[in-house]
Amino acid sequence: MEWMKELETAKEAAVRAGKAIMEIYNAADPIKVEYKGDHSPLTEADKAANQIIVEALRSGFPQYAVLSEEEKDNKSRLENAYCFVVDPLDGTKEFLKRNGQFTVNIALAYEHESVMGVIYVPVTGDLYYAAKGYGAYKKDSEGRAEKLSVSDNVDTASLRVVASNSHECAQMSELIEKYQFKNLVKMGSSLKGCLIAENKADVYYRFNPTMEWDTAAMQCIAEEAGAIFRQMDGSVMTYNREDSLNSKGFYVINRVENLLV
Repeated sequence: MEWMKELETAKEAAVRAGKAIMEIYNAADPIKVEYKGDHSPLTEADKAANQIIVEALRSGFPQYAVLSEEEKDNKSRLENAYCFVVDPLDGTKEFLKRNGQFTVNIALAYEHESVMGVIYVPVTGDLYYAAKGYGAYKKDSEGRAEKLSVSDNVDTASLRVVASNSHECAQMSELIEKYQFKNLVKMGSSLKGCLIAENKADVYYRFNPTMEWDTAAMQCIAEEAGAIFRQMDGSVMTYNREDSLNSKGFYVINRVENLLV
């Protein structure tokens, strides 16, 4: 099956990066924080995880490009059909809050499509992974794996909605007000897309801009579980682009009937 070698390498790297993150997370010393040009936080955990992942990917696949949040962008990637898209620590704000809602994200884009995705949750040890045509799976900390499939719920009154924990916006507030969702959960990082993939939520709307590395792994996992993932204007999200900003926002829904925007 295509992408299996890439998938296994990414899974192993994500788990190792997660262990390095947890060493810093559980340390008695305060977490050191720097701030990047966009005012987003950067910690020693981001750096440690990035080094582990990028070294593993470049060692295993030297012919592939790598786009990582914590690496200087080498635009020569645009000439490469293969590009790993990496967020070594997705949810740094949640990491600093110590609420456990952060992940390690590794994806592979082939000809601008997300064809493999790995999301590791360091606090729980849950590993979500998928590859195009292979399906989506979740392996728990005990090593038990299950195939993921989205729900078939199309009842607006009972929709399970996930929203961002740290990035509120007026459009989402208006949507919540309009539909008065009874089952609304706010959560950090790409865990929101994972909840839809594993039938623990039905819809996720993100109006605020994100970056390629925030969505690439989540998209593959959600789609392989049967979800619909689109930009807010209905167009397909692509990867390994000149501009890595996801400026249009996006949605992840279990069924087309639940497109509420």
